[in-house]
Amino acid sequence: MSTVTDLPIAHTDPVNAKILAVSEDRIQGFVRDPVGTIAEQSGVDAETVMERIRAMLLAGTIRRVRQTLMATNLAEGALVAWQYPEELLNEAFAYMVDDDPFSGHVVIRSTDAATPGSNYRLWTTVKVPQGYSIEKHCALIGRLTGATHFRVMPANRIFALGVGHVRRKGMEPGSKSDALAEEKDTTKATLSELDWRVLTALKREVEPEEFTRDLWEKRAAEAGVPLEQFFEVAESLNARKVIGRFSTFLEHVKPLQTGERVTRFNALFHWAVPPGREVEAGREIGRFHILTHCYWREGGPEFRNVNIMAVAHGTEKDAVLAHKASIDDYLAEIGMPVSYTNVFWGGRSEIKPSEISPFAYVDFCRSLGVDPETMKE
Repeated sequence: MSTVTDLPIAHTDPVNAKILAVSEDRIQGFVRDPVGTIAEQSGVDAETVMERIRAMLLAGTIRRVRQTLMATNLAEGALVAWQYPEELLNEAFAYMVDDDPFSGHVVIRSTDAATPGSNYRLWTTVKVPQGYSIEKHCALIGRLTGATHFRVMPANRIFALGVGHVRRKGMEPGSKSDALAEEKDTTKATLSELDWRVLTALKREVEPEEFTRDLWEKRAAEAGVPLEQFFEVAESLNARKVIGRFSTFLEHVKPLQTGERVTRFNALFHWAVPPGREVEAGREIGRFHILTHCYWREGGPEFRNVNIMAVAHGTEKDAVLAHKASIDDYLAEIGMPVSYTNVFWGGRSEIKPSEISPFAYVDFCRSLGVDPETMKE
C-alpha cells in the first residue's frame, strides 16, 4: 500500500482527476456508502479513492470533505453586498472570515468599469437560523465593522448549484443541458431535536483519518443513535430536500502545494430580465454547464434591478467572458429581453461553511452582549 507522502496530490493527475470529476459535485443527496459510490461512478477502486482523497486533503489540494446541506431550506440566507470606506475594507473582510460564523463565502469584488453597484466591494453569503432576522444580523455586523450600507438579497429560487471545477476544465463555451434547469424553491423545513442531532453529526467536516467505508458509524455514535436509525433520519432529511451533496471541495482560491491553481477568475454574472419572467430566464440560464451557481435574487435599484445572478470560474479571463457571451447570445436567440447585465470579478476571497445552529446563534449573540431575543424577526 502506498503511503500518503508518495501519492500524487495534483488535481490534474489522471487518477485524481477521475475521482474529483465525481466527488466534487456528482454525489447528490445522502448516500450510505460515499466511498463506494465515488468508486463505482469514477471507475477507480475504493481503496485508491480513500488513499487519494486523504492525500489530497492532507496536502491542501482538497480543502474540505463534507456532507453539504441545502441551507436555504434550513436557515434564513442571502447574498449580501456591503459598502465600506476603502481603509476599512480589509478589516471587514477579516472580521467576516474570523469572527462571524454565520458568514460563508467572503469575497472582495470589482468591475471592469465604474457601474451601478461597483462601490459595493465586499460580498458575503450570510445565514441565520430560522426565526432570526438576517437584516438585524447584518445591521449588527455592519455596526461592528463600520459598514456604510448593505444590500440583502435572499434567493427566491435556485437553478444551479454544484461546483465541479475539474469536470468543467476545458469546457467549451455554450455547453448546456438539453433540458431546462430544475427550479428549486427555498421553503424552510421544520426539524425535530433528533433531526438536528443527526444533521449536526452529518455535516461536520471529515478529517483525513475519518475518510473510510464506515464513516457514518462514527457519526451515528456522535449523534447518540444506532446506525440504522441514523440512516433512516438522514434519508428522511434527504426526502425533505434539506441534504445537498457529499462533496470534496478543491482549494480553488489559493495556489496549491504543487504551484498550480484550480481557477484564477471567479465571476459573478448579473442579468436584469422582465419582472414575471425570472423563473423562465433562470431555468434557461441554469442549463449552462459552466455555472456553479444560478439564482433568482433581487438586486434592487442599487444594481439596476438585476434579478438573475450566476457564478462561473476559469483559469483565463477571456474564457470566462466567452462563456458569458455564449449565454447572452442564447438569451437574445430565444427572445429573452435583458435590460442590463454586468460582471463582478472576485479578488481576495475565503470560503467556509456557514453555521446554522440556533444554539450556536444564541451563544454568538451573548458573546457580543446582545440579547438573542432582540435579533428575532
